[in-house]
Amino acid sequence: MLGLDDATAILRSGYDYWERKRAGRPMPARRDIDPLEITALLPHVVLLDVLHDSDFGPLDFRYRVMGTAVEAKLSQRYTGLRMSEIAHQRPPGRLWSNFETVVRTGQPLVTQVPYIGPHKDFLAAQDLITPLSSDGSRVDMLFNFVDFIPRHPR
Repeated sequence: MLGLDDATAILRSGYDYWERKRAGRPMPARRDIDPLEITALLPHVVLLDVLHDSDFGPLDFRYRVMGTAVEAKLSQRYTGLRMSEIAHQRPPGRLWSNFETVVRTGQPLVTQVPYIGPHKDFLAAQDLITPLSSDGSRVDMLFNFVDFIPRHPR
């Protein structure tokens, strides 16, 4: 796990926005997020529904929104898919575990995973996973910011 000090500028900006929207509460709700306030960050946003008690088990995740900068670096389109439908993202995978940790703790998490997509010029994907809750206690969405670490920094 990484700390916010180790995060890219995109992730730190995403955290600052989430923190403002939290406004002293444990976490903001989806209705607090205004895409017009973060137009520069939107290409790096991934929004997932948290599916409690799904067909796959007690927990699953559905990709609702995938930012253009993220989608351009992936090997397939994930919007609308559940993580349980994607072989390399099912539990006990690292990405699944990271999402599950945020759902259980209700706390943001900065992570870095090796990049396994089609572009050879990226070393890793760094992401900030933040929780959203419509009732203020149960995490029902994940609001993520994703940035890619180049293999050879310029």
